[in-house]
Amino acid sequence: MAVAKEIYHAMDDPKMQKMVIDTQEKRERELSDGTKIPFLYIHGSLPDNEIKFILCIPEKDKYEGRFFQYLSPFPGPDEEVASLKKSGEDDAVAFALTHGAYFVESNMGSKFAFGGAADPTLCWKASAAVAEHSRKIVMDLYGVTRPYGYVYGGSGGGYKSMACIENTDAWDGACPYVIGSPVSLPNTITMHVQGQRRLRHVFGKIVDALDAGGSGNPYEGLNENEAAMLKELTQMGFPPKVWFVEAYGVKDPGSLPVLTPGVKQHDPSYFTDFWTVPGYLGADPDSEEVKDRLQFTGKVKSVHLPSEENANLGGNGVDDAWRKQLASGNGAWIELEELPEGEDLYLEGVTIELTTGKAVGKPMLLDKMIREPGKKSGYLTIGLCYGMTDIAEVIGSIEPGDTLTMDNSDYIAIQSYYRHQVPEDLSFHAWDQFRDENGKPVLPQRSDVMGYGFTGTGTVQDGNIQGKTIITQSLMDESTCPWCADWYKGKVAESRGDTKDFRLYYMENCMHGDVAWLENNMITNYVGALQQALLDVSAWVEKGIEPLPETSYRYENGQIYVPDNAKERHGMQAVVSLTVNGENCVHVKAGEPVTMEMKALLPEGAGRITEVRFGAEDPRKFPSMADQKPLNAFPDKADFEVIEEGGLAGAKASYTHTYTEPGTHFASVRVRSTRSSRDDDVFTQVRNIARVRIVVE
Repeated sequence: MAVAKEIYHAMDDPKMQKMVIDTQEKRERELSDGTKIPFLYIHGSLPDNEIKFILCIPEKDKYEGRFFQYLSPFPGPDEEVASLKKSGEDDAVAFALTHGAYFVESNMGSKFAFGGAADPTLCWKASAAVAEHSRKIVMDLYGVTRPYGYVYGGSGGGYKSMACIENTDAWDGACPYVIGSPVSLPNTITMHVQGQRRLRHVFGKIVDALDAGGSGNPYEGLNENEAAMLKELTQMGFPPKVWFVEAYGVKDPGSLPVLTPGVKQHDPSYFTDFWTVPGYLGADPDSEEVKDRLQFTGKVKSVHLPSEENANLGGNGVDDAWRKQLASGNGAWIELEELPEGEDLYLEGVTIELTTGKAVGKPMLLDKMIREPGKKSGYLTIGLCYGMTDIAEVIGSIEPGDTLTMDNSDYIAIQSYYRHQVPEDLSFHAWDQFRDENGKPVLPQRSDVMGYGFTGTGTVQDGNIQGKTIITQSLMDESTCPWCADWYKGKVAESRGDTKDFRLYYMENCMHGDVAWLENNMITNYVGALQQALLDVSAWVEKGIEPLPETSYRYENGQIYVPDNAKERHGMQAVVSLTVNGENCVHVKAGEPVTMEMKALLPEGAGRITEVRFGAEDPRKFPSMADQKPLNAFPDKADFEVIEEGGLAGAKASYTHTYTEPGTHFASVRVRSTRSSRDDDVFTQVRNIARVRIVVE
């Protein structure tokens, strides 16, 4: 039974009535194949709340009566135009225009790139008002009936999308994706960085065990402390296979630099208690935390100014929107007369703070420490700094002889914050490992659980959806736990009495990021599946066409597991298997050809295979946020045979390769599928991959 609640009606809000259009002009959108799509571009505002928005409207004969409205995780003052910069498969504007919809984006009333709004509910109230005004504009423009509307966003935008579909009547459906729970932040980010520190010597062992042809036991070869930490984080919901990113040499703290100031402001005593109060890891003198703690005082020898003015680092996707709140050191460095010494220094999250001179009170973050060969002196390069726009001025005010401290105490302390944030709500089972038999915490707890205030919406999701909703969730998500979508499904069932208006699709081999270039030989991306979900929710609302059955899965000890065959798994993604000489791991001699066999089967109704590509080698590279270009991980396109097996559509393909270099090699295959009437519809290609191991002797 639905929970009684007050639903926000944007057009009844007196502060949302005034609307101004300042730009209305014809434009063209160019697709990846060179096709140009004409559309009407409108830029407007609701000046009473400093809300700005854009509409990108297809020509009348291409318009099919709907709109898609994207919500960024971290809106800024000019967020409404952010998606105009996207291209290719990521081009949300072109996707809408080519699928009968107009595109909507707003700044959600956000005035600042740094910090949140005084009223966090404005993000969804503003979005609702823009949705309703967009309807009026298009109805007047084309003389049509009320457009259907669908809101979507991922990560922080997922929180906003859930708030929109739960608390307003402005949309007919929603597609939140890679969502968190009300207690996800800052916990999922802090525990990830905890693992980056505590497991930093064994990433390769963990990933090798879980990779194709591995033992399957990620604890093999780990010492007692490492095994305990891996088990703890796995039970918290971190997918252990995702440590491949760190094994490939990438250690990204995610949005922790942005979240930490909020925790310090809200709970400053934690950062002292962690090192002094029994029950916290830092209070144990024999702990790994104490061993990794760095507190060093040094004297400045010289400084080097940034090479250029700081540029905006962030976009509007789930992996980079938060970067708008950071400034880059841009090559600035500080030379010290002496550097800290040690064989295994933990230099992540080190705060550099001047204790004398003109730059006192302007903390900066260390990027790298570079020691001069054979000398005690060396250099500290400056990394990303939160909320600072004057790095050049700060660096320029530092003088030789000034003293500074290097300290990672707060960065280490915040990593354990999730242990002291055990929710009272027992439905958050990931924290069961920190509860006794009566459900009470066994470790010291902070005065309140911060996550509930970290959604950025002024609300806590309750599952009381006001329209049809499809969730897309990744099984290798490094930034929010896959179980969060299962938890939300439970809230929908609890609130509505059933889940008949809800679907949940888990995406195998996908991480958090919502960009098509996020792909290598270990992972693919869910962009095509997300865009198909938007088409599915619109067909569900407008034509009563039921979406595909949701993914079948089970939750166990913090992890989500899906069946290994398409008939039982359901969802929209092909289940792909790859063998080499009939096995998932073979030993061969150099120069001996090997043959790989791929078979892919689609869940019932999930379309057809459109492409098969192989990669003979894994270069062990991770896509670069700076480059934002695909790695060409699957260079060899293969012919494939269309098959049907057990009533399911699929494909088979083979690939032969000869390895001449001894060593361990990994080959992989990527399969794409679609339900579009066009095989080359770039926006609806659903991907999956598989791997094999070849040991060449």
